[in-house]
Amino acid sequence: MTSNTHTFSVLSIIRAFGIVAITNYAFNFTYSNIQTNCYPISPYSMKLKFILLFALTIIFCQLVAAQSRLKAIKAGKVIDVVSGTVLNQQVILIDSNTIVNIGSGLAIPANAEVIDLSHATVLPGLIDCHTHITSQPSGDYYGDIFRKTPMDYAVTAHIYAKRTLQAGFTTCRDVGAAAFIDVALRNAINAGEIEGPRLQVATLFIGSTGSHGDLNGFSPFLSFQLPKEMMGVADGVDALRKQVRYNIKYGADVIKFGAGAGVLSEEESVGAPQFSLEEMKAIVEEAKMWGRKTCAHAHGTDAIKQAIRAGVASVEHGSFLDAEAIQLMKQQGTYLVADIYNDDYIMSEYKRLGYPQKILDKEQLVGRTQRESFAKAVKGGVKIAYGTDAGVYPHGWNGKQFYYMVKYGLTPIQAIQAATINAADLLGWKERIGSITKGKWADIIAIEGNPLDDITLLEKVKFVMKDGKVYKNELKK
Repeated sequence: MTSNTHTFSVLSIIRAFGIVAITNYAFNFTYSNIQTNCYPISPYSMKLKFILLFALTIIFCQLVAAQSRLKAIKAGKVIDVVSGTVLNQQVILIDSNTIVNIGSGLAIPANAEVIDLSHATVLPGLIDCHTHITSQPSGDYYGDIFRKTPMDYAVTAHIYAKRTLQAGFTTCRDVGAAAFIDVALRNAINAGEIEGPRLQVATLFIGSTGSHGDLNGFSPFLSFQLPKEMMGVADGVDALRKQVRYNIKYGADVIKFGAGAGVLSEEESVGAPQFSLEEMKAIVEEAKMWGRKTCAHAHGTDAIKQAIRAGVASVEHGSFLDAEAIQLMKQQGTYLVADIYNDDYIMSEYKRLGYPQKILDKEQLVGRTQRESFAKAVKGGVKIAYGTDAGVYPHGWNGKQFYYMVKYGLTPIQAIQAATINAADLLGWKERIGSITKGKWADIIAIEGNPLDDITLLEKVKFVMKDGKVYKNELKK
């Protein structure tokens, strides 16, 4: 808050208290004169006095509250993600949680809190479309399975949520968590009980028996059945429709399913489809009927193409894209959400973290191929949305992927658009978030320097506002 704002706040309070005091004095003076002239003061008059004083106090509180809602950001540069240009010396006016105007030379209301970002570059809050905020690698792959409970993950989820918000990601699509921890996390954030990004949550990952979404790699003689609320394993059209309904019943905003095999699980193949086309269509149709979008975990070529034909909104990972898959994605308007940073972290850290060699071997194959597929998708004109698989690597590092997206074909502004207007469109929230535009929620970040010259600056976000509230400000005054 600037000194001008402090001055105004003090003057407002003095002025308002003055009104109340003068009114009170006027009443007392009048009553004193009445008493002097021997007129009795009725109980009704006393009541009226207190009612009027109470009303004035309420008005005073409302004036102070209104003053605290209005903010003005003085921005040195603004990245206009809609036009793909940089705007200089802008003023962004915010009322409560909504952007009410933006422009050069706008008059700043006298009662606005001024936030000086005149030496910074201002952007819309970033969006990560593929996170797992309720967990991250701990260093004990098998031990975690047997020793940790949902409560263990629940009590640390708020830490990861705060780190994500502090990194400049004001919205995330969280695509899979056990025991509906993500629902509780989303609700606590929305209620203002904890700090974190605005969340869309998928709840249980839907997978077939023995798939990436199942618990694999153990002896059949270890025959234990996990509770239904832990995993979304289902087979066949009817069971899958029921699983979609179950997820939605307990809070899912989006439905995620495993169209094909995975890397960080113990199936043999990384590319094989794990649902039939008929099963995938059933999932997508059921979700659509309930007003939910779908996203498909798919590395392998056939799994990718089946998921696109089934009608998913996005393909997650997309490691083995071929020309036909790229053409299908363009025709259907399917987004690619490719996590092309985390290969570096997996290959450098996962052996130390106790992951099986089979998983490391699969990552060795997939990681580099995925980046090549991403480059082909960019050249082919596929719609790209930003998604990192945060939780596979430490939360708060979400911004590291920008560098790789530029390295493998996007321009800096396209990479930023992938994490703003494109991501907002994929989430179905393009009217609310994704750009600094009149009428949208005030999700705003700032950095030092120009990310169009150095995209890695987005790894060092200095200012974070979500819903009009400042959560971080490390910029020099």
